[in-house]
Amino acid sequence: MHLYAWLAIILPLIGIPLIFIGSRINGVLRNTAAIAFPIMAALCALRLFPLLLHPEQLPLESSWIWITHPFILEIGILLDPLSLILTLVVSIISAIIAVYCLGYMKGDPGISRFLMLVNLFIGSMLILVLANNLLLLFVGWKLVGLCSYGLIGFYYQDDRKYWIGGPEGEAPMTTPSFCGLKALVVTGVGDLIMLGGILILFFFAGTLNFMELYSSAPTWFPEMARNPNMAVLVSIMLLAGPIGKSAQFPLHEWLPEAMAGPGPVSALIHAATMVKSGVYLVARLMPIFYIGRWVANCPDATIFFTITAWVGAITAFIAATQGLVAKELKKILAFSTVSQIGYMWIGLGVAGLTQTTLVAGTSAGIFHLISHAIFKACLFLCAGSVIHTTHSIYIQDMGGMRRYMPLTWLSMMIAAICLMGVPPLPGFWSKDAILLAGLEAHHIPIFIIAIITVALTAFYTTRMIGIVFYGPESPHLQHLQEASPAHEAPAIMWGACGLLALMILVLGLGGPWAEQLLHHNFTVNLAETLKLPVNHAGEHPFNYHLLVTCLSVASILAGAVPAWLIYGSGKIKIQIRANSIFSELYTLFWRRWYIDSFYNLIFIDGTLKIADFVAFRIENNFDTLVNRRLPDLVTETLPNLLLRLKTESENFLYIGAYLMAIIMVTIGFALWH
Repeated sequence: MHLYAWLAIILPLIGIPLIFIGSRINGVLRNTAAIAFPIMAALCALRLFPLLLHPEQLPLESSWIWITHPFILEIGILLDPLSLILTLVVSIISAIIAVYCLGYMKGDPGISRFLMLVNLFIGSMLILVLANNLLLLFVGWKLVGLCSYGLIGFYYQDDRKYWIGGPEGEAPMTTPSFCGLKALVVTGVGDLIMLGGILILFFFAGTLNFMELYSSAPTWFPEMARNPNMAVLVSIMLLAGPIGKSAQFPLHEWLPEAMAGPGPVSALIHAATMVKSGVYLVARLMPIFYIGRWVANCPDATIFFTITAWVGAITAFIAATQGLVAKELKKILAFSTVSQIGYMWIGLGVAGLTQTTLVAGTSAGIFHLISHAIFKACLFLCAGSVIHTTHSIYIQDMGGMRRYMPLTWLSMMIAAICLMGVPPLPGFWSKDAILLAGLEAHHIPIFIIAIITVALTAFYTTRMIGIVFYGPESPHLQHLQEASPAHEAPAIMWGACGLLALMILVLGLGGPWAEQLLHHNFTVNLAETLKLPVNHAGEHPFNYHLLVTCLSVASILAGAVPAWLIYGSGKIKIQIRANSIFSELYTLFWRRWYIDSFYNLIFIDGTLKIADFVAFRIENNFDTLVNRRLPDLVTETLPNLLLRLKTESENFLYIGAYLMAIIMVTIGFALWH
């Protein structure tokens, strides 16, 4: 089994040079290499699936030790339920996206570079999720960030047609190169803080191997907690990286700008890879802080779970409100991703707040990760097909697309209904499991925020589908019809979307079984293998599950029905600007709660101003002084001055003074350096 895990990592990396070589020989050879190796990696991952049916055989480790002194440096993999699930999600969804890329990027002059980056992205993400230690995980973590920078800013020449933002006159436009840089900088800030947390962890634990961290946590965690607020500091620092990578509040503003990349990039980042890495790391670190709280009895360890739950709740709500008013198709889905990742954080956060919700919260959060990966990949690929056909990123430039793209419409409808959480699709099972875990943890404020967000999700999703597929044809589309009639996407593109839609239906029908399988795996892994203290929930005076289901369905109807009447059937006409309250809320949501403006003003503009000041006021002046003025002083100014004082009888004095000046300047430079 270890061999299949190693192959899953290595195969996409092997594909990179072969894509380059194939591009020099033949386009067919290049395309074959681009999809063959991700598909083979997915097949290797599927070969690992039987281990999930027998979790008592886990965990399994395989490593190569490079250095043993002064500490162990190893390259190894860890197979446990968490890493196996993420490996399956990453490899399978990425393989489907890789196939879709061939149709979407056909004819693009940079397709070879794009396909190489996609393969590197897949391989890096698999390194991240299969690593058995924090150091190797961090290597994959940074490689994923580097790939995202290259793919988001893929159109680095910043041609006007690739700008995002707007529409013109309503919001500023942003170039792809700026968007890629924004993602790199924002996530890099979180990564740097997280690295500090990893080093502190290593200082106290003496190891970065996950299984060793878990087994020795009852010993070293109390030692760390004896330092005032050290557990709180480490919790914040370790969560900073996942907050940045998963685009959670307050480091969430980079993800909407990630839409500057080609359509498949959005699916790759949002569904299968980058944003899921933060969720994975939180789940991977959970046992450490759970042991700190419920085994070592260190109350400060609770802050890890409290921050996780509240960050998820705040992010889910804020991002959903922004999705209500967004006008770019992919940006609506981007806000949706940020919001749905927040749900996963809620599940993982409430898991550690009580001893009765550990397994329920963990399995619910990971189940939502799986269902979200499938339906969000489908949504983004369908959105890419629609944009590819309409030549516009704005939903108001679409309308009536159901007539022209029936297969894409069907796939996107299934995925959208799953996003809303309509039963019996997987989004319903996973989201309700998170709500139930929050209620059982007795964290009522977070539960209320999550329920409200369900209604907001239903509203913006119905609004998007209504405008794009059911609304009247836009003038842009009518004008486009005259030159190039709208049509269904190529078979390779709608085929990928259809496959994902089929996976949604299958997972929905098998939802209770999948939930039970995850629950069993994490029970064995957390309670039996890691021996974490887990209590069973007691009897409730009423059925919590029925209550959650009723509230969830009611919230969906509360959001979807008015949105359909306004944007789908058009039976209700509203003027937002006519109502002062609605107008103020619209402006607040449209301006993204002014968070992005604040960051741009303080950090982006501020950094640029500091950079200009340092470059032009300090560095230029210093360069002029050291490399121009001082040499001129020695070679021109000082000799000319001495020549004026020179007389026939003072030759000796002149020479001596000149030599002394040179010696003094030389000594001064030597001392300065």
